[in-house]
This record gives sequence, C-alpha cells and structure tokens, in this order.
Amino acid sequence: MPLLSIDDLSIGFRGPLLLDGVSATIEAGQRIGLLGRNGAGKTTLMRLLDGRLQPDSGNISFKPGAKIARLTQSVPRDLAGTVHQVVMAGQEDTGDPETQWQVQHAVDSTLSRMELDPEMEFQTLSSGMKRRVLLARSIASEPDVLLLDEPTNHLDIPSILWLENFLSNWKKTLIFVTHDRSFLQTLATRIWEIDRGKLFDWSCDYSTFLKRKEDAIAAEEKQNALFDKRLAEEEAWIRQGIKARRTRNEGRVRALKAMRVERSQRRKGEGRAKMKLQEAERTGMLVADVDEISFSYGNRKIINKFSTMLMRGDKIGIIGHNGAGKTTLLKLLLGQLEPDEGTVRTGTNLQVAYFDQLRDTLDPESTVVENVGDGSDKVRVGDKTKHIMGYLQDFLFTPERARTEVRFLSGGERNRALLARLMTKPANVIVLDEPTNDLDSETLELLEEQLADFNGTLLMVSHDRTFLNNVVTSTIVFEDSGVHEYAGGYDEWRAAVERKQSNQDAKKTQAEVKTKNEKVKNTPEKNRKLSYKDQRELEQLPERIELLEKSIGEVHEVMSEPGYYQKSGEDIAADAARLKKLEDELATAFARWEELDS
Repeated sequence: MPLLSIDDLSIGFRGPLLLDGVSATIEAGQRIGLLGRNGAGKTTLMRLLDGRLQPDSGNISFKPGAKIARLTQSVPRDLAGTVHQVVMAGQEDTGDPETQWQVQHAVDSTLSRMELDPEMEFQTLSSGMKRRVLLARSIASEPDVLLLDEPTNHLDIPSILWLENFLSNWKKTLIFVTHDRSFLQTLATRIWEIDRGKLFDWSCDYSTFLKRKEDAIAAEEKQNALFDKRLAEEEAWIRQGIKARRTRNEGRVRALKAMRVERSQRRKGEGRAKMKLQEAERTGMLVADVDEISFSYGNRKIINKFSTMLMRGDKIGIIGHNGAGKTTLLKLLLGQLEPDEGTVRTGTNLQVAYFDQLRDTLDPESTVVENVGDGSDKVRVGDKTKHIMGYLQDFLFTPERARTEVRFLSGGERNRALLARLMTKPANVIVLDEPTNDLDSETLELLEEQLADFNGTLLMVSHDRTFLNNVVTSTIVFEDSGVHEYAGGYDEWRAAVERKQSNQDAKKTQAEVKTKNEKVKNTPEKNRKLSYKDQRELEQLPERIELLEKSIGEVHEVMSEPGYYQKSGEDIAADAARLKKLEDELATAFARWEELDS
C-alpha cells in the first residue's frame, strides 16, 4: 500500500481551479521537490496534505498509522522559552507516563543530532537557528512525511549546507517547496510540478526535469499549433455552408463543436515576466576605491583593513553568515556609511537603484499601482511612456492584483512588485540585497539574464549559490580570518578555499614527514628489524613523498591562477587527471611508510 494517495483532488478560491482533478501516490523514503509558478497552488497543496485545508472534491488517504509534519515559511512570533521547551511544546501530550518518557527521549535525541543547546533561549537565536529549532520540533515525533515550505529562505550558506546534509541522511519521506536550485538538485529524487491546475509527476531529479520540461513545452506548442490550424480549416468550411444534409457532414459539424469546446477549455500558461533594466548614463571607469577600511559596532569588529577597487561593469557577490555585516559593507562601498579607519573614494555620476532585503521601499498600505507608479498612471520605460497597468502585466500582475494593497501580497508577488519599481528608475549601479527569496525559477532565470546583460555595476548580497554562479564576476566573502575577495562565483570561491586548505595540509604533512625521517635516521641500527631492501625503501620514502607533495603543490598553484578556467576543457581535464594520479601515489607512499615505520 502506498504511504500517501491523492485521488481526483480539486480546490479553488476565485478564478480557475488551483488544483483540478489531480491524482498521485507516494512511496516511503522519496524526496519530492514541488515546483510551480508563484500562486500556482504549491502552499495550498501542502496545507491540504497536512489537513489545514479541505478539498472541494476528491480525497487524500494515508497508510494507517502514518504521521505527517509541516515546517512553514515563517517563524511564529509568539514562540518563547528555551529550545527544549519550544520543541517539547510541539509534541503530542498523551498523558501516559510511559509515552511521555519516549517523547522526552526522542526530543533529547533530536536536539543532540541537530547540535542544538536545549537551554538556549529561543528568542535570542539567529533566524537560521530558529528555523533549525522548528525543524527539530517537526521531526522529533518521527513523522513519516515531512513537508517543508521554502526551508532555505533567509538562511545563510552554512545553514543551507547543514540542512542539505541533514535532510540527505533523513530516511523518511520529504516533500518540499524551494526556490534554491542547488538545494533542489542536491535533495530531490522526484519532481512534482503544478501547472494550470494539473499535477505533473516527472519522476526524475531536477536537472533531468529541466531537459524533459523543455521538450514537453516544445511538443505542447507544436500540438496546439496543429490543433488551431485544423480548427481554423473547419471554421472556414462551416462558413461556406453545408451543401447537403449528409450524415458525414452532420458528424463533421458535431466534431467542430467539440473542437470549439476543447479550445475554450484550454488553459494558457501565465506567460513569462518581461523585465528590462533601464541603464542610466555611464559612470566613470572607477566606481569605488576602497583602501584599508575598518568598521566596528561597539567592541565588535565587522571589517578590518579591507581594500578593493570597483570598476564600471564589475558584478560583485557578497557572501557571509547572517549578521556578519554584509549590508554594512554595501553601505561602506557606496559611501553611505563612514568607515572607522581607511578611505572610500566613490566615482562620478553614480545613479544607484536599491533592492532592499526587508522590502522597506514598498508601502504596505498602498496598492502595487501606487507603489510602482508613485501616484502616476504612467511610467517611463526607456524612451517610451507606458500605462501602469500594462507595465505591471509584464510582471504577471492581473488588474485585480495590481490594485491590491502590498500587505496582502505573497512573498513572490512583493518581490515582483519591487523589481517592477526598480526597473522604472534608470541606474548605472544596482544593489540587490537577497533578491531571490520567493521568486519562482522562471522569474529568477529572467532576472539572471537581465543582470548578466547589464552594462553597469552590480553589488549583490545573496545566499543563492546557483544565482551567484550565473551572475557575478567576483565574490567578497566574510570568513573567520576576515573579509577576502575571490574571482568568480560561489563554486570558484569554494574551489579556492579547498586549494588553500590542501596546500596547508600538504605543508603540515611535509613537516611531519621530515620529523619522522629524522626519527628514522636517529634510530639505532639494532632496533630496526627490517630487511636491507625494506630499510632502503623506508629511507627513500620521505624524499619521494616530498617530491610528490611538491608536484601536487605546483599543480594547485597553476589551477589557482585567475585565468586558469579560461583554458580548454581538455587541458583542465588533463590537469585534473594528473592531480588525481599524484594524490593516489602520495596516499600509497604514506601507507607504505606507515607500514615500514611501525
């Protein structure tokens, strides 16, 4: 019996049904990524699965005894107490002492596995740690199905990586909604997509889904075009009149009526948002010259002697854990905040457009039209003037949603409203602070294209690894040792860190080899119980290990050069194969050395 079955499920509020007769089954242990445009019905399906909503028709059935838990997007504001108290409060109270002991044990075990201090006060935790506590609260009861709605929102990269690793090792069934494509690719073993009221089961991972989806869209467009051509031919025939009341003609008329009904019931896709960044007059070549700046909040040092130079056209990503000081660095780079030490010299003719993390530039009490149009019913787009309603339709706002107050919008709609406002203002420097939260993947991809084609300067704070890889040319990273700048996106930064760590490990090992070599040389001959051949090999191994480590270090130095990844794929693959061979030889030499030395 399946763990969960959905049978002919339908639900709607206003307008077309969000879910229209959908059916599916889930087996134990699957990890399902739930996709769909903003407003397609993903959260609605989650609420149906956990019983918060009841369908208009159809039903959902679980295997007897199966339990379900859901982690929502937002952190409840009324939660207080210690971590242990918050997690315990989410467990079922049966009143049975034996059962309560088991619950207590499960909570303690869960907190230990998730590296949570039970005595910490919940309200003092960072947003990432609060989300971890709520996850512990959800899984302490060992649910058979865990529902996660945008679990990575507002998490920093270390927290996202921790969550990825934890869920990868979690053996129960997982259904999750996320905009984070790297997270989706790592976790999902099956893709569900809600599109125009239907639930499509792609039964594959995310990268395979993207290829199949592209093929499916092409096939659907071709099929619709052929249907529309045939319908047009039949409409032309009927207008000519029926010359004789023959059976075959009557059947043709009935077929035409059926085609008309089928065409009228076809639900079109929402379409794709149409975004166009407006570029202001170019800045000078220099945007900002940052020299040895330092900044502190009280006794806490945020930035210490950091230098960089921003040039026109640079696209800079800023990475760091929550609270590290990323937004503070943005303000320092733009001259909006004075450093405690050092200088920031900004260039000429800077026109900055700012996309705020907290969405404070939108008035929640005003409508989307009022926020974007600033009181006018027209906006200027390039050298043309466009009516505000037509402009907002390019950002997928229906007239009804465009007249809705911002406080009633979903997170994705707020982001699109902010992008619409941002793109009415010509700029040569764009600042984006967490722009990807709540945006669907299609809108994300379009935003990526716009930013990649933007000729001005981009400064962006983001925890979205795929977005960083696709857009930025360099990254500024808050690390334990300070703030450092690296060429390339997230993957290039991680590769540079790993190379640095590898070099440090190699130097440490080299020092250990020399120490042990001296020990071997100083060991009295009578204490060595080796054959002449083994003794000779032992004496030669330190030199061989040193040569191998030197060769590995040389390869790492070549690969760390800024222009290295502009080489051909064959050259890069050859270097990688050589490095693997050297590392394997080094591992073998170490194993042999340990064997002989003991």
